[in-house]
Amino acid sequence: MKDFERFMSQLSETNTTLGSLTDFEKVSTNVNKIALKLTQLNYLLGKQDLQAAVHDIYEENAKAFEVLDILVAVRSKEKKKVLDKNYIPCLMENYFKDEASIYEFIHETGLENVFRSKQVTNLVDYVFGVEVGLDTNARKNRGGDIMAQAVARRFQENRIPFQQEVYSTEFKEIQSLGTDLKRFDFVIQTRQTIYLIETNYYNGGGSKLNEVARAYSELAPKINQYPSYKFVWITDGQGWWSAKSKLEEAFHLIPHVYNLTSMDEFIQKVKNQLP
Repeated sequence: MKDFERFMSQLSETNTTLGSLTDFEKVSTNVNKIALKLTQLNYLLGKQDLQAAVHDIYEENAKAFEVLDILVAVRSKEKKKVLDKNYIPCLMENYFKDEASIYEFIHETGLENVFRSKQVTNLVDYVFGVEVGLDTNARKNRGGDIMAQAVARRFQENRIPFQQEVYSTEFKEIQSLGTDLKRFDFVIQTRQTIYLIETNYYNGGGSKLNEVARAYSELAPKINQYPSYKFVWITDGQGWWSAKSKLEEAFHLIPHVYNLTSMDEFIQKVKNQLP
């Protein structure tokens, strides 16, 4: 019988590596894309008459102000809305279309004091720091990548052939998914079974974990009803303690649930079925 408490006790403390903390290559790329405009905006630093300084830059290159949003840690592609002075929602980017609105943005956000007091001496360096901060939001995705790499390495070490990122359309026999397009992290085919595998890792909690457990509880029987197919879920991380009850439900509903420790059982099962 599957031992859920044992499964929970095996959850690893972290899969964060020093190299996964910040993607400096991405940070540098993002900064370099707008470095010229930021350099032009450096003209504002230390100026007491910022309206006049804004006018000077606007006359030279109005597009320089398109990057003002990153100075308050917002990316243009987010299409972020804010309340204007009349408390009406408007796109932040609308503030960058004329001189008066640009100055209003600088004043209302507090950048005016930062510029005048020259608390920042170089906007390129400043934005590099902003980008490092924003990049922390991507750590969860990198955690998932590290998990997939760890699972792939275990398969390779045990000489188990596998495919990665395979879409459900490859398996014509499975009709139960309807029109949903599903991409499986790994697929392993043995003499008896085709294993469709999902992997993830959660360092922290959150409502997403309940959603994932629920989704896989619904997905597993749709796949397992076909004799040649089995759904496998390999997951780990201390974040699961915040969604323990929902994970326990999934653990008993899905026949093949493993963590990085217990996946040795799955590996042995697969090896016994290989040609």
